[in-house]
Amino acid sequence: MRNEFDFAPLYRSSIGFDRVFNLLNNAQRVQAVDTWPPYNIVKAGDDDYRIVIAVAGFGEEDLSITHERNVLIIAGEKTDKEDAQYLHHGIAGRSFERRFELADHVKVSGASLKNGLLSVELKLEIPEEMKPRRIPIGASEAQQVEKQTAPLQIEGGKQVA
Repeated sequence: MRNEFDFAPLYRSSIGFDRVFNLLNNAQRVQAVDTWPPYNIVKAGDDDYRIVIAVAGFGEEDLSITHERNVLIIAGEKTDKEDAQYLHHGIAGRSFERRFELADHVKVSGASLKNGLLSVELKLEIPEEMKPRRIPIGASEAQQVEKQTAPLQIEGGKQVA
């Protein structure tokens, strides 16, 4: 039994949302979910986000953060190989790669490693031309330019625009 949603009807009535529908389709196909290392996604403000990943045992040299187009990749790989004999090995030190899909205009503003927690700061920076703007109701811009450049006429001793 398949529990997949069909997004085809939405394609007919929406424009420019192809990436969103592809993300939803891909999310439905995820089979095995890797839960290691554990992480939190925190909304720190209106346009500020933070990803916090528990990376106990990893140092700064063992971790890499890569920001590609709309994808943040955080990977960890232990570089030191100990020849110790463990009686109990409870701290996981295996390699990992965690991918996060980012919205357009989300930028990485910084990262820090403290007390075994890797924090990646993200900021949504919408360009000015994409921010909402108020459109005045009235004459079109072409009519306003025409009105400004029209020659002035003098009638009965008064100047009229």
